[in-house]
Amino acid sequence: MNKGTGFWLRVCRGAALGCMVLFGSFLTVSITAQPAEGDPKAGETKAVLCAACHGVEGVSVNPLWPSLAGQQQVYLAKQIRAFRDGEREAITMQPFVQNLTDQDIEDLAAYFASLSPCP
Repeated sequence: MNKGTGFWLRVCRGAALGCMVLFGSFLTVSITAQPAEGDPKAGETKAVLCAACHGVEGVSVNPLWPSLAGQQQVYLAKQIRAFRDGEREAITMQPFVQNLTDQDIEDLAAYFASLSPCP
């Protein structure tokens, strides 16, 4: 069966258009997908236990434990999630993070990020 050049041009254009539509839909999804937003007020309530090691207002007085105040929210959420999910291990952190939801983590990160960093 010998198809004319016009037939193959239509097939190629149709395939190209289909690819553009498919790629465009992936691009739209990746651009519009936003991480959960944290609520600093909710995080303040949830951070009560954190103060024992990381200090009131997120400023640690012990050099073994980091100050969390003023850290970037994305960084904090990533690190807390890594502790919770076992990607980062610390026996002292495990009891505090093991039952946190993603929203809890975002709230805590938003709270600590909203605080003034240590001097």
